[in-house]
Amino acid sequence: MATRPPLSLKARAVGYLSRREHSRSELARKLAPHAESPEQLEQLLDALERENWLSNQRFADSLLHRRGSRYGAARVIQEAKTHQLGSEQLGDLQERLRETEPARAREVWRKRFGTPPATPEERAKQIRFMMARGFSRSVIGKVIQGAEDELPDDME
Repeated sequence: MATRPPLSLKARAVGYLSRREHSRSELARKLAPHAESPEQLEQLLDALERENWLSNQRFADSLLHRRGSRYGAARVIQEAKTHQLGSEQLGDLQERLRETEPARAREVWRKRFGTPPATPEERAKQIRFMMARGFSRSVIGKVIQGAEDELPDDME
């Protein structure tokens, strides 16, 4: 059985990037065990950025697209921080998330619960769920209160 030659560092990087966007720090972490030296790794990452194959801005957009519909701003921003995005990208991401937070929270709540809480215990359960998803307390309160306000008079 023929063995394949080991992949070059650039081939590994392109393979990772072809599957999904990666932040510079995430790609560096994945490639570090295969690099001969830290300098070689930095040179490759710089070349990938120059060729526009690696972009922290595209990674932030990808993260927003993948996580934004299911999680609140706090949780998405926390994940972005673990990928060591720059303060400019974090600020932009946070601003874009804050603009759509109420609508996204309403949709997550509707998919999971759909009906206003009938008891204080149910209300607490819904609040805990939404907070675990990274939505702010004020947005959660508005979503649940808004659902209660939309009830027809005969259901109250």
